[in-house]
Amino acid sequence: MTTADTVDAHTQPSSLSKAETAYRWIRRCIADQTFEPGHKLVLAQIALELDTSVVPVREAIRRLEADGLVTFERNVGARVAMVDQSSYAQSMEAVAVLEGAATAQALEFLGEHDLAEADAINERMRDLLADFDPTEFTRLNHEFHATLFRRCPNERLHSLVAVEWDRLAHLRNSTFSFVPERAQGSVDEHARILALIRARASAEEIERVVRNHRSATLASYQEAQAKTTETRVTTGIIDREEGKS
Repeated sequence: MTTADTVDAHTQPSSLSKAETAYRWIRRCIADQTFEPGHKLVLAQIALELDTSVVPVREAIRRLEADGLVTFERNVGARVAMVDQSSYAQSMEAVAVLEGAATAQALEFLGEHDLAEADAINERMRDLLADFDPTEFTRLNHEFHATLFRRCPNERLHSLVAVEWDRLAHLRNSTFSFVPERAQGSVDEHARILALIRARASAEEIERVVRNHRSATLASYQEAQAKTTETRVTTGIIDREEGKS
């Protein structure tokens, strides 16, 4: 990968500081799993890739550590954080709250063009249900939600959603790979969200519905994980019993 592959004029304007550019570049590499969990982040190599000194890279690494995407061990250095179930659940909970708030704040700035775009994305998601592609479904799901909250005037809130999205991408390629049965409900809930926005529902109701929509996906995943664990335990008991017979 080269700098040109990941840093373009649209996402990395020249006005950004070197530290901010490094931060966004590394974060993107983590999100698209160019840097996988456990990957060692060598500051000198990254600085060379970005044609900068080590100082802004070090600053970027500290920010990513604060975001929970990077860990730092003495005598080892910086590594991409490993995956764990509790981090995934916490990020999903954070996305539910943040997206709900961002969508609510964006309501008065949304036009029919935005809603039509979101409708079209949701229909593409519905079309995927017949021949399910969880990775593409997840990409469109993010695109759908981004269409609804991208006009949120609170830039800090918008950036916090982006951070949690990146964290989720690091933790899971696609939740829908584990709970494909959740996809139908997700599409139907998207349609309901759009209907409520068109009906001029209150910001409080929209925030609650979006938050519950995200929380339902997490609940489906956790239920599936619990069933998988229960099956493994049961299978282990059966195997031991068969060994005694």
